[in-house]
Amino acid sequence: MLKLHKIKLVVFDMAGTTIQDKKEVETCFAQACKQTNLDVSDERILALQGYSKIQVFKLLWGERLGDSHKDLKEKSNLSYKIFTEILEKHYHENPILPTDGCLDIFAFLRENQIKIALTTGFYRKVSNIILEKIGWLDGLDKNHFNASGKSIIDLSITSDEVEKGRPEPLMIQKAMKILNIKDTQEVINIGDTPSDLQSGVRAGCHLSLGLTNGTHSLEQLKIYRNHGLLSSLNELQPIIKNLL
Repeated sequence: MLKLHKIKLVVFDMAGTTIQDKKEVETCFAQACKQTNLDVSDERILALQGYSKIQVFKLLWGERLGDSHKDLKEKSNLSYKIFTEILEKHYHENPILPTDGCLDIFAFLRENQIKIALTTGFYRKVSNIILEKIGWLDGLDKNHFNASGKSIIDLSITSDEVEKGRPEPLMIQKAMKILNIKDTQEVINIGDTPSDLQSGVRAGCHLSLGLTNGTHSLEQLKIYRNHGLLSSLNELQPIIKNLL
């Protein structure tokens, strides 16, 4: 007999999934590459969205110089430093808005006692800039956990808080551990990049869903293993209702 699993946790990506992203991250990344003489195409940058950004710079410089080059670490760190400066300035100076359907699905999950965790390829400092500006940092403790019960989300985890970021499943696994969720079949993962989909599949989530109104299109995401591709977060609520 098929075992039925009630969903207890939904893990969301940030930029492009719950936070509007009109290619801002790609643009900031491309500017950092240009300023540090790292020649990389827009297509290559897009393909690596969702990954830990320091790891992306290490990968790109490794492709250019070779993984054993003596200047690899220095050049990677410089590109990353420039990127963080550009990115933090952007988020400080520009509006930060939730994606279509985001607040509605958060409210629905709250009504049904389903936990909400945000994961991201960003590092903690810039994640907090975003969360504070949009009002989602309110109620979280120093470990970015909703101990007060007053936050709109239950947990925030960044790629620099685990050993390896996406496409590895470690952020999802950490969220499960902190929120005391034992069974991966009680978890839905959703994001807008290939690495989001891959991390959800590797974690063994009940569903690893993709959004096609973020940084990647339907055509770009459908070649990756997934359990459904949605045009917006508005389509998530009926999916969860069918699992309750």
